[in-house]
Amino acid sequence: MRDLKEIDYTILLELMKNSKISDRQLARKIGVSQPTVTRRRSKLEKTVIDDYTVIPNWVKLGYGIFAMTFVKINPKMRKRDEVEALRNRGASWLESQSNVIMSGGCQGDGVDAFTLSFHKSYVEYDSFIRNLKLEMGDLIDEVRTVLVNLAGEEVLKPLSIKCLAEVEV
Repeated sequence: MRDLKEIDYTILLELMKNSKISDRQLARKIGVSQPTVTRRRSKLEKTVIDDYTVIPNWVKLGYGIFAMTFVKINPKMRKRDEVEALRNRGASWLESQSNVIMSGGCQGDGVDAFTLSFHKSYVEYDSFIRNLKLEMGDLIDEVRTVLVNLAGEEVLKPLSIKCLAEVEV
């Protein structure tokens, strides 16, 4: 955003590292006054900060699977109003799924949409996919999923956004 100042980026990056930090601690850390941090943070919360959230240890919460599901839209679906109705119904259903952390349209590798979700077991994941197909069956031509065993040794870097705070803006 053009109206963000260097101090705004500095505050934003520090909040990405630790969103629990107080305005007083943050001011001390970056060398400005606490009222400046409070005022700039408030502006950021209105313009660029969507939410404050916690990234838990999924395995300790009982989730064993992270699923990246990719959907190819049925090319025979030509009527725009039917596609929109199915899409809206599917979007509403996805919104109601607490295990879905992100979903939307995409491009590449012959797919049109994606969903990122966590599941406690393969049985739960299987039920999720079955229900997805029931909700959006006419719209879906193909479903592909990549499953990640969260408790496995293959997770080389756990989900975190702190690393983004180290990137030069």
